[in-house]
Amino acid sequence: MHFTNRLEAGRRLGERLEYLRGQDVVVLGLPRGGVPVAAEVAEALDAPLDVCLVRKLGVPYQPELGMGAIGEDGVRVINQEVLRGTGVSTEDLARVEERERRVLEQRAARYRGAASPVSVAGRTAVVVDDGVATGSTARAACRIARARDAARIVLAVPVAPRDFARRLGGDADELVCLDTPWHFAAVGQFYADFAQVGDEEVTACLRRAASRHRHTAGAGSTDREVTVTAGGTRLGGRLTLPEDATGVVAFAHGSGSSRHSPRNRFVAEGLHRAGLGTLLFDLLTDAEEADRGNVFDIALLAGRLLDATRWLREEPGAEGLAIGFFGASTGAAAALWAAADPDAHPAAVVSRGGRPDLAGPRLAAVTAPTLLVVGGADQQVLALNRDAQARLRCENRLEVVPGATHLFEEPGTLERVTELARDWFTDHMAPAHV
Repeated sequence: MHFTNRLEAGRRLGERLEYLRGQDVVVLGLPRGGVPVAAEVAEALDAPLDVCLVRKLGVPYQPELGMGAIGEDGVRVINQEVLRGTGVSTEDLARVEERERRVLEQRAARYRGAASPVSVAGRTAVVVDDGVATGSTARAACRIARARDAARIVLAVPVAPRDFARRLGGDADELVCLDTPWHFAAVGQFYADFAQVGDEEVTACLRRAASRHRHTAGAGSTDREVTVTAGGTRLGGRLTLPEDATGVVAFAHGSGSSRHSPRNRFVAEGLHRAGLGTLLFDLLTDAEEADRGNVFDIALLAGRLLDATRWLREEPGAEGLAIGFFGASTGAAAALWAAADPDAHPAAVVSRGGRPDLAGPRLAAVTAPTLLVVGGADQQVLALNRDAQARLRCENRLEVVPGATHLFEEPGTLERVTELARDWFTDHMAPAHV
């Protein structure tokens, strides 16, 4: 397979990655040649674009051959096989590394200025280059994304050697490559036009992507990190309010999870597209999370959700909006427990793979329309949900997603959860009366 240029390669790669569209994705391009490819992928996925700054450590007398790579945050990858084969000394390696570190710092200032990198925490990072040769720079980029708490890392390139999966080890969770030819000498041999990419082209790609993404988000939208005050406790969160939002959904995550839960973020993205805002926040501090008793203290978790609801009703942009609760696992019990409180007044509640049974006698006091979504293969939790449904006195429905297990990891199952939640909330969340 040959490509006319990097733009064509990026478009074709974007088509291959179409299954990621709608997920919480950040595309990371490796400067300089990988950025035009990444820009096309970001446009195809309607995702933000950033650079992931890495530099190849070239063999002194053959600089196109990489003996390793360095990256942001002090990441360093050394290819011992190349070092042994070329006989490069420790001193020569140190000199090359020092020189490339200076270039790295210059490029960081040139491409980002004083701005911080786009956050990948809890999100899917799609690392894109124009191809893989030794794999050192790709591995360094994946390690940077991992250190920044990406929930999942997808390395995507147009072309790579046949054994590129072996070269990359386990640094990426998923590898996507359009072509892995037997006879591979260099990335450039698979492009009709493989001209060097300049800094101006990189910055132009970043500007266009930022402009497009701002336009997609809408001038009146809100998407920011927040601190939710719950009693005397400060909890981290992220508030997203699309322009002209019709309501906002507060998420209560399950045990062992956080506001960065990739599954909850996936559902939240679907709600945003339907014009609903979301608040994803941590129910516990890190210190509290270490005590397993807190993780299953449903009354405590429900209290935090109630405090977050009060905070949300006073937050600029959310005043007057109907509020819904979305709970997963033990968070579903917290959502239902909180919904039974006379001061809560949620417009609707959705439980994903939840444990509503843990809300106990509070179930009969819930008045908000409640949707219980359970995987068909999650038999034990399905039985618990059926028992809990029998105790609900409000409008309610139990939806079983065929073939889905507890985490809805099977293809298409989380998409179905998102559709069900979206429809339930939009049907029941008329503007709140204030």
